[in-house]
Amino acid sequence: MQEQQNPKERNPESNPDASGWKRWLNYQSVVRQVPFFLFLTVLAVVYIYNGHYADKTIRNINRTEKEVKELKYEYVAVKSEVMFQSKPSELIKAVEPLGLKELVQSPVVLKEEK
Repeated sequence: MQEQQNPKERNPESNPDASGWKRWLNYQSVVRQVPFFLFLTVLAVVYIYNGHYADKTIRNINRTEKEVKELKYEYVAVKSEVMFQSKPSELIKAVEPLGLKELVQSPVVLKEEK
């Protein structure tokens, strides 16, 4: 008598109700999918971590760019000050208190006698 059953009831793959969403919700199917769900969970955690790490890296880059810009301004200011102080007129003013004077005649070259 079992051979007399409806062929749709014997073969669950041909039954549209059994081959649909009900097949995926039974206990064995859910247990088989646990590793995949764990993989998706790990993937989500890595994705969130990557987002936070990217934000942190961008903040560090912006802070470093700001420091570089400040150091560049400081470099330009110091360089202009050094250039100003190394002018001959400024050097004369700077060494006057030490008792040094500017040469008015050409220097004498000393030669060694053999």
